Amino acid sequence: MTHLSVNVNKVATLRNTRTLGIPSVVRAAKLCLDAGANGITIHPRPDQRHIRPADVDDLAALLKNYPRAEFNIEGNPFHGYMEYIRRVRPTQCTLVPDDVNAFTSNHGWDLRDKNNFDQLRPLIVEMKSLGCRVSLFMDPDPSQMPLAREIGADRVELYTEPFAAAFARRDQQGVDPYVSAAISARNAGLGINAGHDLSLENLRYFLQRVPHVDEVSIGHALIADALEMGLPATIRAYLKACGQ
Repeated sequence: MTHLSVNVNKVATLRNTRTLGIPSVVRAAKLCLDAGANGITIHPRPDQRHIRPADVDDLAALLKNYPRAEFNIEGNPFHGYMEYIRRVRPTQCTLVPDDVNAFTSNHGWDLRDKNNFDQLRPLIVEMKSLGCRVSLFMDPDPSQMPLAREIGADRVELYTEPFAAAFARRDQQGVDPYVSAAISARNAGLGINAGHDLSLENLRYFLQRVPHVDEVSIGHALIADALEMGLPATIRAYLKACGQ
């Protein structure tokens, strides 16, 4: 069974187009949790294009009413991210090497770069001292999984956009690097998450072939499906694809 963490960034994106406060990010997260989602993910960015500082606090308060659910905060630890972690101490910190102006996350950490390794290490130590699990957003490169463990990470989140693109063009070999990376991560003692462009169309295929996936984080496709199906029904469909 793979856990489902719902990324509610896109709910905030829609809300931010007006000043009415709707749709409510907290209300959407509550609907997801009540429908069985295992957690909520957000990715606050410095430009506040979707999630805003108040959302972080409001969602942290909501999650206190769901002790079995996880709160996962994604972001670049060098771009104002740590203030949120120190304040709300989420279940999981997912560290992503995105630029301030990045359209979306588009690559994982290169831990062979000594600067990345040396700068991340003390922050990972601090996050773990705050009681947070630490996951590193990584490309499906088996050779870097031992480095993720060496730096102190508990998990890796495999960046799945290349898989999704390959799946869309019916390239069955597009999943192969993820199988190898997952095996390498497991052998290194890491937990395995996955996310980016996963959907109802490709999720079951991915999970049937990639071993040991603990959690998927899904936002864009899930919110798009919810426009047609409603959030509760959509959550149930994704949970089914996750084997729940």
